[in-house]
Amino acid sequence: MRCEICGKRIVGKPIKTKIDSSVMDVCKECSRFGKVQREPRKPRKSPVKRRPARSRGPEPIYEVVEDYGKIIRAERESRGWSREDLAERINEKVSVINRIESERMEPDIKLAKKLERLLNIQLLEKFEGDETDKIEAGGFRGATIGDIARIKRS
Repeated sequence: MRCEICGKRIVGKPIKTKIDSSVMDVCKECSRFGKVQREPRKPRKSPVKRRPARSRGPEPIYEVVEDYGKIIRAERESRGWSREDLAERINEKVSVINRIESERMEPDIKLAKKLERLLNIQLLEKFEGDETDKIEAGGFRGATIGDIARIKRS
């Protein structure tokens, strides 16, 4: 290997040196023109043995119940809270509460769980259907082009 500055033949390992924002392999004499770069340390093996993460199985699928806006509004009003009070208690904007109560926006799962805990109501229900059982069992197969072609022929 040759020095990238002077061109001399380098015997042994070259010295990585940063010169004007470029890292070069240079000889010992030319390394004084820049900053010598250290080799990154090799990570040591951890003496602690780690266990593989356990799988808990498939996560349940939740859906927001119908008339969620009416349920939230009724409970909020029964407690005598304004929309501003509710928004402050769950750290959300008042506009979000307005849209949820008017059902122009469906709350995501995280927000629905916050509302459930605070208002002691049920907004989420587990989605249970025949298709989820088939998917979990590995027996579900989506429609293929061949299935569609057969449907059109009949």
